[in-house]
Amino acid sequence: MKPRAVTGLGVTSALGTGADAFLEAIARGGPRLSERAPHPITSFDATKIGNPSFVVEVPGFDPAKYLGDKGLRVLDRLTKLLLVGARLALHESGLKKDGAWTAGAAEKVGVCVSNAYGSLEAITELDRVAKLEDARYINPSKFPNTVSNSASGYVSIWEELRALNVTVSDGNCGGLDAVACADIFLETGRAEAILTGGGEAMSEALYLAFRKLGERGALGETRIGEGAAFLVLERLETANARGAKVLALVTGYGTSFVSPPDDAMLIYASRDAMERAAKHALTDAGITAADVDLVVSGVSGLPLFDDEELAAIAAVAPDVAVVAPKLMLGETLGAGGAMAMAASLAWLGGAPPSPVVRGTLPAKVRTVLVTSVGYYGNASAVVMRAP
Repeated sequence: MKPRAVTGLGVTSALGTGADAFLEAIARGGPRLSERAPHPITSFDATKIGNPSFVVEVPGFDPAKYLGDKGLRVLDRLTKLLLVGARLALHESGLKKDGAWTAGAAEKVGVCVSNAYGSLEAITELDRVAKLEDARYINPSKFPNTVSNSASGYVSIWEELRALNVTVSDGNCGGLDAVACADIFLETGRAEAILTGGGEAMSEALYLAFRKLGERGALGETRIGEGAAFLVLERLETANARGAKVLALVTGYGTSFVSPPDDAMLIYASRDAMERAAKHALTDAGITAADVDLVVSGVSGLPLFDDEELAAIAAVAPDVAVVAPKLMLGETLGAGGAMAMAASLAWLGGAPPSPVVRGTLPAKVRTVLVTSVGYYGNASAVVMRAP
């Protein structure tokens, strides 16, 4: 992979909305989510199920503050989260100012975004109406939200993006896999800048699915989160030519898959896949494990998957410190990899990494390896370094 410049960041997360608020919160560190008091749930009606302690929302999320009041009524929560993240990223990158394009044309900017379960909210709502009332009462304006790529489509419409529009669905690894897609499209000239990242929204259906894991004692310290993170990726020469501030460089990517040993297994964590993906990313970046200062892992408090990921990291980079941003942000699934890359910007900028799950932190962080283990035998990794 040729070095790709990160020139903008837009985030909606459990730590706040906007690049400044997010990076400042990451820099401050703080207690793990498991150590904080739960907040009331607002994304769905939780009155019948109490206040789930393992759910973490974007606090005080108000899309109208960033998008205005018009046109929001028919949009689902995922779309609103992504729209806010996209708008903030484009403005922070300097591609837009006060809502207008300032550098490059709309025809040259695209979007490549991951989500794992983004359509659940709309599908559940339509199914409930059809089952409990009648299909005639289904709101047709909500039907487009049942399609997995509708959220990215709305991003293109609202921000007037004319280049490619791609949605990646690869579970927890999707946020990093979106980087691979963006790299290909930049290399082939499909776009000059790409909003790259992921989003996931809290919903009743998602909550119920993970509650079943909790009832089986499988959740551990995990807190299910939501949010969206977009990084603006550009060819380095393009970013330099327009005088953009380069926040970091993405220099390598790797992925792998190992099928479950039993076809009946619904979820499976593979340390072999993670080890291969990490090695591929290092090779792609032209470096070795000795060059890595920090591993930004996907450890979330889910023991089965955390143990496999940490074992793989130990096999590849045994002497490198490992941090776990999901313990502060929650398990954001399809947005997890993008959130980890966003957090890496703070640590590459000199902030002290936290929370540490293994090893001793270096005096300075210049190169990070971001890792993610999927629920189905897949794993991905990305290498980032300071500009």
